[in-house]
Amino acid sequence: MRFVLDTNVLMSGLFFGGKPGQIIDWWLETGHELLATEAVLAEYQDVFERLGRRYPTVHAKALLQLVTR
Repeated sequence: MRFVLDTNVLMSGLFFGGKPGQIIDWWLETGHELLATEAVLAEYQDVFERLGRRYPTVHAKALLQLVTR
């Protein structure tokens, strides 16, 4: 299955958990393919960088690499 994750769902899931985190867990467990356009990837990167500065214990660069692999 292929799917797209809204930026808010992705960031909430990776940074805070909860229901969005369950979606991320499902994605990682099932191996389904995450799709994103260049514009969506740029938005992911922008938000990762901002949240990474706000939450320095979270390795935003590593999370972005996970998403773009």
